[in-house]
Amino acid sequence: QVQPVESGGGLVQAGGSLRLSCTASIFDDYALAWFRQAPGKEREEVSCISFSGSMTHYVDGVKGRFTISRDNAKNTLYLQMNNLKPEDTAMYYCAAVTRSECKTTIRGLHRMTPWGQGTQVTVSS
Repeated sequence: QVQPVESGGGLVQAGGSLRLSCTASIFDDYALAWFRQAPGKEREEVSCISFSGSMTHYVDGVKGRFTISRDNAKNTLYLQMNNLKPEDTAMYYCAAVTRSECKTTIRGLHRMTPWGQGTQVTVSS
């Protein structure tokens, strides 16, 4: 299936951890990214991983806390989120992006897959 399917969200206390997963049949052909949208805010990039998996980038607010990884054999993208904060509360989405992207920056990603349903992450204080 081309539309990503996200999972792994939930309700956690501040300082807790979650691991998000996302699958789509075409993931092994693209760079991949996680996005999030908090209530009343625009959707933003959170992290991306290059096609080869050798390069990763993060938005400033999650550096040192989140880790993106991919398993091409399973066409699956992951986001390990540690030391979660209330400001991480959002709906999280994943997407394939242009294969050449996410080599030097997380900015300007061009999404190649439709949005999935997302997975809700709620962090209580």
